[in-house]
Amino acid sequence: SLPNVQFDYFDCNEHRSLVVRPQGVDAPAILLCGHLDVIEHPQPECYRSHIEEGRIYGPGSGDMKGQNAILVELFRALHKRHPGISLGLALTSDEERGGADGIRFLCEEQNLRCGVVIVPDGGSLNDVTIEEKGVLHARVQCSGQEAHGARPWLGDNALELLVERLQALKQHFQQFWPDADIEEQVNHWFPTCCVTVISTDNTTPNRIPDHAEAILDIRFPPPDSVAGMIATVSEVLGPRCTLEPLMTAEPTHLNPDSLFVEITQEITGQPVRMVRASGGSDGRFFRQYGIPVNLSRPLVGNLHAIDEWIDIASMVTYYQICERYIERKLVGQRDVR
Repeated sequence: SLPNVQFDYFDCNEHRSLVVRPQGVDAPAILLCGHLDVIEHPQPECYRSHIEEGRIYGPGSGDMKGQNAILVELFRALHKRHPGISLGLALTSDEERGGADGIRFLCEEQNLRCGVVIVPDGGSLNDVTIEEKGVLHARVQCSGQEAHGARPWLGDNALELLVERLQALKQHFQQFWPDADIEEQVNHWFPTCCVTVISTDNTTPNRIPDHAEAILDIRFPPPDSVAGMIATVSEVLGPRCTLEPLMTAEPTHLNPDSLFVEITQEITGQPVRMVRASGGSDGRFFRQYGIPVNLSRPLVGNLHAIDEWIDIASMVTYYQICERYIERKLVGQRDVR
């Protein structure tokens, strides 16, 4: 146990968060931030892990249970070594659903603040993220007229209408794709739209459905905005479709600390790339309050797949980067034990 450390639990819509801070410190100089939730796979038996050839394999290993282990050990070790150090830890349980009940709730409704936050949920070991695309998750609904499948002229097939409008949406976004093969950090900085779910209440083979819906995952860089993207998508879908935003986020500039970049290069001996991410993170909620975000992580792969992995050696390296950064920033030590 660590003396003079306070544990605070917060609940929002059945999502629990934990914030650990030195007693009497509401806004630590540095906050370590992670999320415990992982995406849902249809096969429950896949939630197992194993170690193979220097990697931990299993759902959530790289996004981000491996990083959580690093954050917890950093917090424990540094508080033991430097009692009273202005270092906090926040762990949430809803990042994969958008973070509204986690970091958004903590920052907006519980007034969580810090000087700078470390979020190991993007980039890579030598890739520090400086920008993230905006996000629009939305439900599209179409209505029609049910009828017998043998007499389609008597009905108005909502599912066929939905597919038609989704195809129009695909063609709209296709104009932004480059002609060359897409390479991360080379030519990926353009708006994208994916249909991730499509469904109808109908379960009868010979009935024309009168309702159908789909879920969209749209990502966009600046200068696009949430409001502008909603307007554009609604126009492309047309008047017979309704668009319901489920989760939104504006494009975000993360403003990482130059000292973190410097120490990353010191530890790895390799140049650091400042990169732009197609995905998003909880870092965007901190940026709304002007808090710089250090966003990088160990080597990971196959994220959101059953064979997701994290490289163990790079976990050690990432730990050393954060350890040296925190001690140099808060304690002034240039040499780390």
